Amino acid sequence: MVDKVVKLEDAVAAINDGDTVCVSGFVGIGTPECLLRGIENRFLEEAMPKNISLLFAAAPGDGQERGLNRLAIPGLVKRAIGGHWSLVPKLGAMAINNEIEAYNLPLGCISQLYRDIAAGKPGMFSKVGLHTFVDPRQTGGAINDLTTKPLVELKEIDNEEWLFYRSIPVDVALIRGTTADRLGNITMEREALTLDMLSIAMAAKNSGGLVIAQVERIAANGSLDPRQVVIPGNLVDCVVVSGSEEHLQTYSTAYDHAFSGRMRADVDHVQYMDLNERKIIARRAAMELPINGVVNLGIGMPEGVSAIANEEGIIDNITLTTEAGVFGGIPQSGLDFGAAINASAVIQTHQQFDFYDGGGLDLACLGMAEVDARGDVNVSCFKGRFAGAGGFINISQNARKVVFVGTFTAGGLKVEVSGGELKIIQEGRNRKFLEAVEQITFNGEYSRTQGQEVLYVTERCVFRFCDSGLELTEIAPGIDLERDILSQMNFTPLIRNVKLMDACIFDERRMKLRSHLLDIPIKDRLVHDEKTNIVFGNLSGLRVSSVEQLEVLNDELNSFFKNIGRKVNLVSNHDGVDISSKMEAKFVNMLQQLERDYYLKASRYSTSAFLRQKLGKDLKNRSIPSHIFETREEAASFISKSK
Repeated sequence: MVDKVVKLEDAVAAINDGDTVCVSGFVGIGTPECLLRGIENRFLEEAMPKNISLLFAAAPGDGQERGLNRLAIPGLVKRAIGGHWSLVPKLGAMAINNEIEAYNLPLGCISQLYRDIAAGKPGMFSKVGLHTFVDPRQTGGAINDLTTKPLVELKEIDNEEWLFYRSIPVDVALIRGTTADRLGNITMEREALTLDMLSIAMAAKNSGGLVIAQVERIAANGSLDPRQVVIPGNLVDCVVVSGSEEHLQTYSTAYDHAFSGRMRADVDHVQYMDLNERKIIARRAAMELPINGVVNLGIGMPEGVSAIANEEGIIDNITLTTEAGVFGGIPQSGLDFGAAINASAVIQTHQQFDFYDGGGLDLACLGMAEVDARGDVNVSCFKGRFAGAGGFINISQNARKVVFVGTFTAGGLKVEVSGGELKIIQEGRNRKFLEAVEQITFNGEYSRTQGQEVLYVTERCVFRFCDSGLELTEIAPGIDLERDILSQMNFTPLIRNVKLMDACIFDERRMKLRSHLLDIPIKDRLVHDEKTNIVFGNLSGLRVSSVEQLEVLNDELNSFFKNIGRKVNLVSNHDGVDISSKMEAKFVNMLQQLERDYYLKASRYSTSAFLRQKLGKDLKNRSIPSHIFETREEAASFISKSK
């Protein structure tokens, strides 16, 4: 029986010149800090290994000295293929300066590629990256002139465009867990995430490579619960025990039981954000949260939306997720990003991206560094800063609705909120709304063809993407349109019906978001487009638990449709509708009466498969055509084709 526990020096000595080394980690979560230090020290002492290739998904680094920043040494790295580069700036500088071959591919695609490398496939097909800088018709993900070998190819299948991401054989995998036995079986009970440890280990093993694991403790053989073993010992070649200082749960937190799910933290005592530009933006973005929907929040500015949802007591009415694999709870920020307090579930990263890519996200809230007149967004490379796309492309291309958030200008911006108005004290040095972005991380025109709803939220105004490009829809109280908006842009947006941003956003008191999202008056839930004769109804979050509530709802709906004076087509949103069991029959009876008296044709939609099936069955039982769809676009398309 082989004892797989070895010294650090012996483990890293097995890495050869020219090896492709796959490194786990999401910021500091799951990052094998001890192993990386071992490689750094060996190279400084022996000049070995030389010219290795690095493969990583989520920027294992702290933005300074730790993680992959340790390996940014001339001669050590020849090539790097990564998803998110922002927190490995030393390696990123080598890429920008043509010192190494370098690629930036979507984080989710790299994560999924681990699985396909493990399965012995030649690569992976995906639509993610089409019409962005990853598309071979642009740069193919290459970062510099030194990088010429194509890793992404454009293919056509059944008259549809796809991107083919080529497999990359893995010679060495550096992974991390909590506990190992001497046979190499590894558990992850104290880790904040499981990430892609198993896929990475399989990819290396099935490539004929080596798997080196970092853990914090050794257990007796046979003592580990097999259901807790994430990486079987057969996949592990050697195990290194790390000191606690190089095995932090995150780069910011040594250990928190709430991150690993071993304790449910008390979050009733909320720490409120200061009323500044970040809170203004987070509040406005939070107004778009879909009740009972699934939401992804990006790193940086979007993190504030989670804090607002918690402040306003609606955190339990939505499911927040992170690309790293978290469902539910309160996603964390800064160097804790990726972890969550009180998560409902933690799955592997590639599984999360399978869910995202397949259309599982109702809303994505993401940052924006540059925006142009075509609605394109750049977050990956701008003004000499190389951040990388991370999971941004997977998420932004596949979410049903996208809200981009960020300050209107950057670099020294100072604002003040006084008397319910926003004042610009000092304008930012750098404009963010440009004629053309430096690099396309999100393609506005491609998004339009996919039927996405897209908003751009800043502290002073809100834009909506339409067929003509960006349309200015809201302006903050106290802001001058010409001085504070138009003169600070390099293009002129479409301006038609501009309204003031909600006053509650600029009030120190709680904004009563729960009421805003759940207690919407019926008159604000219905819009009649006279040109198309379609009524768009939004029943999202509607709750009916008593006869009195149903009677009020019935009176208001009948009054609305009667006042139109003719029969209409209906497109109605039923997401999050909560009808008590004792009121269900009466509620459907009301729908039957409305259908008979006021509708030409009606279509309804909900992201909940259970609700669609149940509502469809109830409607059929009353001889009502059950045209029920998953998205608004599908429901509206049905009406348009039926006219």
